[in-house]
Amino acid sequence: MSTRVIIDCGGTSLSQVRQVADGASYELGEDAIGAITEARSSIEALLRSGKPIYGVNTGFGRLASTVVPEGELGLLQRNLLLSHACSTGTLLPATVVRVMIFLRVASLARGRSGIRLETVNALIKLGNSSFVPAVPSQGSLGASGDLAPLSHMCLPILGEGECIDEDGVSVSGAEALEAIGLEPVKLQAKEGLALINGTQAMTALMCSAVLDSKRLMDAADATAAITLEALLGTDSALDPELIALRPHPGALESALFIRKHLEGSEILHSHPNCGKVQDAYSLRCTPQVHGASRDALKYIETTLENELKAVTDNPLLMEDGRAVSGGNFHGQPVALAADHLKIAIAELANISERRTERLLNPDLSGLPAFLSPAPGTNSGLMIAQYTAASLVSENKVLAHPASVDSISVSGCQEDHVSMGTTAARQAVEIVRNSCHVLATELVAAVQAHRFLDRGVMGNGTGKTFDTVSAVFPPLEKDRQFVGDIEAVACLIREGNFS
Repeated sequence: MSTRVIIDCGGTSLSQVRQVADGASYELGEDAIGAITEARSSIEALLRSGKPIYGVNTGFGRLASTVVPEGELGLLQRNLLLSHACSTGTLLPATVVRVMIFLRVASLARGRSGIRLETVNALIKLGNSSFVPAVPSQGSLGASGDLAPLSHMCLPILGEGECIDEDGVSVSGAEALEAIGLEPVKLQAKEGLALINGTQAMTALMCSAVLDSKRLMDAADATAAITLEALLGTDSALDPELIALRPHPGALESALFIRKHLEGSEILHSHPNCGKVQDAYSLRCTPQVHGASRDALKYIETTLENELKAVTDNPLLMEDGRAVSGGNFHGQPVALAADHLKIAIAELANISERRTERLLNPDLSGLPAFLSPAPGTNSGLMIAQYTAASLVSENKVLAHPASVDSISVSGCQEDHVSMGTTAARQAVEIVRNSCHVLATELVAAVQAHRFLDRGVMGNGTGKTFDTVSAVFPPLEKDRQFVGDIEAVACLIREGNFS
């Protein structure tokens, strides 16, 4: 179990998100408690002034000019969650929902939303419990925040909605509250809007995708190194001076990573008279292709870190007590980053599948067809490549940018939306697909090495070979090995090739 995370009034970070995703509990720090309490006092002062304030004592969206009577303000907030919880599709993974709750608490802890401390504490208690709100994955436009998924996420603290217990059984929100010893929250002015008007669904999905992508990026370089070695390629394209003549940071980093993995390789230099001047692009251009994805990932991570410090509901409280309506809930920054991530990771899979082709094709590798010791009777890794090719093709469809679309809603009041949550969901899927594609290349490269007898492997490639071989025994004849590939994909997701 990770260290307990303390949420202060400055937002959160990707490292804290990783801790929560790994099972850490969390609580408010003293400064966050003070900020929340002070903000609630400001909201109550504004209410006493009698002025119409969007979402506090008015309706929502097109109904912003409709003033709600004082006696119905709590009902207004409760109705908001009930009516907005209308997502559909498969449920978001429990880890993503836990991170969603944590991120919403971190945003509220900035002290600009005007929510009561007891409401935030109820959300924390739910987030730290063994119950996870049931949140369908589809239904957010990514502007006005992730209204529908966040409504599903927050309904259980009202004793409504559904939760999933630790055994995977669906229970009512009321049952979950009773089990954790929590009374249903009775929302007051502004609180419903404060709970759901934010980007936490898309941001939680992007945190998951980015954390996995960082591990995938290193695995891609490690995989390229062992494939280059297995195919008796040349390391001339990794020359430090050559790479530095086009000084993109990612290319420099990838080239260095691959060179270090190949250090000490007798295999790579066992064929000095083979006459090969240069390799195919999928081998020779690896630093440039992988490096571009590395650079993209840095921009995406910077965008995400900024979002993790953001306050994204509306209206927000200023330091002088004013409530100002704005557009911090609009998901465009995250949407563009998600679409960028989709393309960057899809390209890692594209070039990986091409290297797999070179490993399996006897005309290109000089090795037995499909890396079977007895091709013909045995198909070897033939169909494993089919699956990889299918996933690469699917990635290309998913990589179409969601953020270029917009559909006007709420009587044309909300007439431009980001579709950022769709983009983030697609990014998660592309990362998952690409992980399997890279695992297929790793399996092929390790199997290819089993046909070589040319000396010692590189320092890094030898470690990669041993790591993969621990879950992928030699393929001496046809057998079902889909579980082996999935085991290698798990090794990638766990960061075993960094």
